[in-house]
Amino acid sequence: MLTKGKVYLVGAGPGDPELLTMKACRILGEAQVVLHDDLVNPEILHLAPPAARIQNVGKRCGRPRTSQEEIQSQMVTFASQGLKVVRLKGGDPLLYGRAGEEMDALRYAGIEFEVVPGITAAFGAAASARIPLTDRRLSSKVAFFSNHLCAGEDASLETNSISGDTTVLVYMPGKDYGNVAVKLCAAGFDPQTRCLIVSCATTERQQIHSSTLEKLKTTPSFPAPALLIVGGVAAHYSSVENTPVGTAVYFRRNVKCRPTFDCGSRRPR
Repeated sequence: MLTKGKVYLVGAGPGDPELLTMKACRILGEAQVVLHDDLVNPEILHLAPPAARIQNVGKRCGRPRTSQEEIQSQMVTFASQGLKVVRLKGGDPLLYGRAGEEMDALRYAGIEFEVVPGITAAFGAAASARIPLTDRRLSSKVAFFSNHLCAGEDASLETNSISGDTTVLVYMPGKDYGNVAVKLCAAGFDPQTRCLIVSCATTERQQIHSSTLEKLKTTPSFPAPALLIVGGVAAHYSSVENTPVGTAVYFRRNVKCRPTFDCGSRRPR
């Protein structure tokens, strides 16, 4: 009788391969199948064995997409064949990663699975911008939101969860920053509130753009993945980094993107 395999829902982190956990690195090095999101850094895929089947199952606007049902079906099918399957997700699997649906599908099919956490985009973006998400002088609360929901649903912000000392992180803000700004102002923010757009955080393509909610509507779109940080900590960034409103700061990392650390008994190719 064929022994069932196992599925690992692994967080790929915000982009820099060196921010992977040691466990994620080890599991990738043992994978037989890797089903990865579109925004996972390609360098991270080098950690998989040469014989592993690597398949992009990402969903991007305007491009052919793999349905969520098909992704779940593939996970179950490969694991039922006795294979070690890695479902590789950007950031952390449990935050805006549809992990709940995938875990339900695996439970229903009787497939063993394990979740390996990763650094979520908000933490990577904050670290890259060198700002705290909480600061006793500026912010005592953090609120996470997504500007992208299931088809037919409107992403909105709950007014009662936001106050003047809240840092708001908006995942997947999309290209219509003005619409996001309207929602944030309706939720209680002053139009003059400072904010940051962090694009491709922790990678050599990273950009940080300083603005206000009022001026977001005139801000050019930045490459995905992008994250919007709103609140007093964003204003503090602009003051300590001497970055005027409307300025995009480009970062060119001095480290190689490909990991150089030893993942157990092997190195990435």
